Amino acid sequence: MLVLFLLLLASYGANAKLKIGASISDITGPIQGINLMGYAIASQVGAGIHMRQRARAFVLESNETTPGGNAGVFAFVSADIGMGSHVVLTRVLDLLDKEPTTKGVFDSSNVAISGTHTHSTPAGFLTHTVFQVTSLGFCEQTYLAYSSGIAKAIISAYNKMKPGRVFLGISKLFDANINRSPSSYLYNPEEERKMYADEGDTDKNMTLLKFVADDEKQTEIGMVNWFAVHGTSMNNTNLLISGDNKGYASYLFEKQHNPDGVLAGKGDFVAAFAATNLGDVSPNTRGAFCADTGEPCEMTHSTCGGRNEMCRGIGPGKNGDMFDSTRIIAEKQYEKAEELWKSANEELVGPVDVRQTWVDMTNLTFVSTKNETLSTCGSAFGYAFAAGTTDGPGMFDFTQGTNSTNPFWNAVSHVLSKPTAEQIKCHAPKPILLNLEGINFPYPWAAQVLPLQVIRLGRFFVLVVPSELTTMAGRRLRAAARASIIQGGMTEDPVVVIAGLSNEYADYTTTFEEYQAQRYEGGSTAYGPNELEAFISQIKRLIDDMSAGRPSATLPPPPTYLDKQISLIPGVVFDSVRGVRARGVRAQSARILMISLKYHSLISSNITKYLREHRYRWENISVTSRSNQQKTSKSVLSFPRPFVVRIPATTYVPRTRS
Repeated sequence: MLVLFLLLLASYGANAKLKIGASISDITGPIQGINLMGYAIASQVGAGIHMRQRARAFVLESNETTPGGNAGVFAFVSADIGMGSHVVLTRVLDLLDKEPTTKGVFDSSNVAISGTHTHSTPAGFLTHTVFQVTSLGFCEQTYLAYSSGIAKAIISAYNKMKPGRVFLGISKLFDANINRSPSSYLYNPEEERKMYADEGDTDKNMTLLKFVADDEKQTEIGMVNWFAVHGTSMNNTNLLISGDNKGYASYLFEKQHNPDGVLAGKGDFVAAFAATNLGDVSPNTRGAFCADTGEPCEMTHSTCGGRNEMCRGIGPGKNGDMFDSTRIIAEKQYEKAEELWKSANEELVGPVDVRQTWVDMTNLTFVSTKNETLSTCGSAFGYAFAAGTTDGPGMFDFTQGTNSTNPFWNAVSHVLSKPTAEQIKCHAPKPILLNLEGINFPYPWAAQVLPLQVIRLGRFFVLVVPSELTTMAGRRLRAAARASIIQGGMTEDPVVVIAGLSNEYADYTTTFEEYQAQRYEGGSTAYGPNELEAFISQIKRLIDDMSAGRPSATLPPPPTYLDKQISLIPGVVFDSVRGVRARGVRAQSARILMISLKYHSLISSNITKYLREHRYRWENISVTSRSNQQKTSKSVLSFPRPFVVRIPATTYVPRTRS
């Protein structure tokens, strides 16, 4: 028996080629008064918390180095933010280099920061103007909270590394996503669509990595999975900070696998539900309906009576409730991940390797998969970009699926930059609404140089991209990557996933055919109809370099423009009041409500209406000064009793004293 035990221990030690570390860190930044990133609605300003934001970091290190690569170590981070950001990545790397244990270990080549794409977390952490319009510029507090928290998670994960093993699990999850642009998907060739008949117009695969310690008990370390669904269960009326369905799923999984009594975000076990090619994939599984009639929206343009504002996707929650919908979509992902965790038995063995490059995506010339010489365009957004989606409709008279321009909006947009004839031809059939090429005031409006990355662990490959790829765009990228991996002789049966919205943000990527439809996703494909083929060409280049054991050519990282950032975000006007008494209740208990009513005009009428309906009202009372005994009049809230007020915008529990 003793001999058997020793042999068992010896077998564990002999197979140990990996070190694995996982850690979680709170990255919640400013909550009140900051625009939420995703829906681009200026009035959607944070007013409370549904779930705190967290960064989940995983560090893997091999004791084997690979030719032309780094030291066989990489860090993957899934963060409860809208998307990756170059300026956040840059500061994270600076912080890692200042820490003694991680100094010299990490750079932009072996760190991937992927946003879960929740639409309910603070904006202002991207340094290109087009993504700052609704957030009123750059928010330093958001940027500092995100970068500091992510760096803390990576450092902790690195310091906690231990010999470990990685297991792979793959299964299909149905009834948790739908395609929000099905008419656009039908533009893809029929023979190509037939290849995915079992899944239809959205990816159903969930791919999971299970991390355990290389000890007798196989002590649980953590897991990360990729499943395609947008972080839009919480709709554009929400004013609470939230990790949306993926953040909720992470909470459920961590609660299950950490000891009882461990607070959320404090356990050693870390579970990440990461973003992949979710560009046209919605969690609002009931479909899109007209809010005024209850009838299904017109499919091609997603309109109701010719306008888009009333066409909205509905989640599976009771009466479409966004909190209930978030819970349901989260539970579906959680339950499938639990199933995969229990069944994952294929151990991933082999080298750890990473290749990364910075690419100028404007006017890039390359050879396509069909051996054609193609080019990208200078960045521009189309009319459908302003139309929004069924997850979050836009305003005015913009609609999806339009290939025509409007003289009025042309006149407005051309004040910024009038597209050249060459630019118009390059982007065709997209009608250009915002020509971002060449606008550098006060700093560039859109990214020009983008990061791309390939991570390898044995036969498992992660394609790290800064964009939201549609379902078929992701399928083509994965297929091209698999073909290159096999051709390069690295493995005959590669598993490939896409980690979207990573390290920077370049909006959407569609197939060439979907681009012709000019739905929202096509209108938001910034570099023209050949953008996907450009990404494919560069990913193939990285894979070829990896298989050949050579370093990858790259441009230097672009500037962060951090020294030029402008912020028009109002500061704190007033954060406390002196306590007065009204009807025996200390009015200081309602100071937050008083401040909100006085200084937040966008929501004050709603709060005032709510208070009146619940018999709480403003009263003018006479107050005698303690210093000079003079009487003054003060406006306060009348409280007949201690209370809990639940306001649609947020939840506030006052502390009262009778």
